[in-house]
Amino acid sequence: MSTLAPTPSPALRAARRRRRLGASLRLVGALLAALVILFPLYWMVAVALSTRSELLGGQMRLWPREVTTENFERVLDSFPVLTWFGNSVAIALVTSLIIVSINLLAGYAFAHLRFRGSGVLLLLALSTLMLPVQVIMVALFRLVTDLGLYGSYWAVILPTAASAFGVFLARQFMLGIPRELIEAARIDGAGHRQIFLRIVLPLSRPLIAVLFFMSLLQTWNDFAWPLIALRENELYTLPIGLLYLQGQFGADYGGTMAFALITVAPMVVVFLVAQRWFVQGFASSGLR
Repeated sequence: MSTLAPTPSPALRAARRRRRLGASLRLVGALLAALVILFPLYWMVAVALSTRSELLGGQMRLWPREVTTENFERVLDSFPVLTWFGNSVAIALVTSLIIVSINLLAGYAFAHLRFRGSGVLLLLALSTLMLPVQVIMVALFRLVTDLGLYGSYWAVILPTAASAFGVFLARQFMLGIPRELIEAARIDGAGHRQIFLRIVLPLSRPLIAVLFFMSLLQTWNDFAWPLIALRENELYTLPIGLLYLQGQFGADYGGTMAFALITVAPMVVVFLVAQRWFVQGFASSGLR
């Protein structure tokens, strides 16, 4: 003999309808926000693939009538884009590796080592976040000039090879590592180097992904300091090359968007590949 399920009360049905309506509104809001955020990237692609006559003829549509790659070909033929791309990759990778290494070591020290003045040192490091980079550019320029680094890759890499926010993020993440694991390793005779390499580092993979992507993105898009520190055309990075292109070609919207797309695309790909570790690292650090 089958039993009939109890009929939901009107109040329960109304609560379910409100929950479904709230979920639908949140979904619509998320889709609208994604559309607003992604539309500039879509428009960049549309303009980069449009013909020059369509761009200058006042007939621009949401998608070009005739798709062409002539803007990319013109930019690649007129400028050393591949050289600038290689410069950006080299500077961004080396800077990011140095930043990640320093931040991980400093974060471990502030999280699990007890030494006099650690709180003051952390506070001083975080206080540098309140200083705009423009304030210290003159001092940085004199420093790299006195060291004989002006006009080289190292003039761009070394002054940005530390991040106060990265140190704070690493410290917050490593505070979440159970101290029992570290204490057990110490009882077994492990030193700080072994604890860091065998316990802390394997558990910090999401943090490493966050620090690496943040430093890579910041270095890749950096414009002001490389413009000051580099003097040879062959050493320019992509953001400087984009300014150089605008000065040469004037109102070449298709070429400008093609060059901008070449600059933006690598970071979009990196984020899509590493987004899971990126979100997990921020969540594990205790920041919201």
